[in-house]
Amino acid sequence: MTAARGAVGVRFRLHGRSAADGLDCVGLAGLAFGVETPRGYRLRTGDAERVARAIAAAGLAVAEDGAAGDLLLMRTGPGQLHLGVATDSGFVHADAGLGRVVERPGAPPWPVLGRWRKE
Repeated sequence: MTAARGAVGVRFRLHGRSAADGLDCVGLAGLAFGVETPRGYRLRTGDAERVARAIAAAGLAVAEDGAAGDLLLMRTGPGQLHLGVATDSGFVHADAGLGRVVERPGAPPWPVLGRWRKE
């Protein structure tokens, strides 16, 4: 959660993997959890199971209970999945519309499909 909050204000960049060059939601997740992340994926995908397998392969474990620091997989629209990091007061995510990483208060406005945390 600390690394995710440290990225607040970093510009949004599709396939971005560093605070210096910009981050997308996958890059933010990699930074927050210190894991390698895929590159070259399409902006739209509805395959939540494939994403869940990739998260598990990165060494994160399913979190049955919700806690600050969890990785969130959300469905933001048809064919659109999004990652964020839960905080004690909301969640951090790379917001393409705002053009930067932000911390949003409260619960995500989208369905949360799964939660993971580093073991």
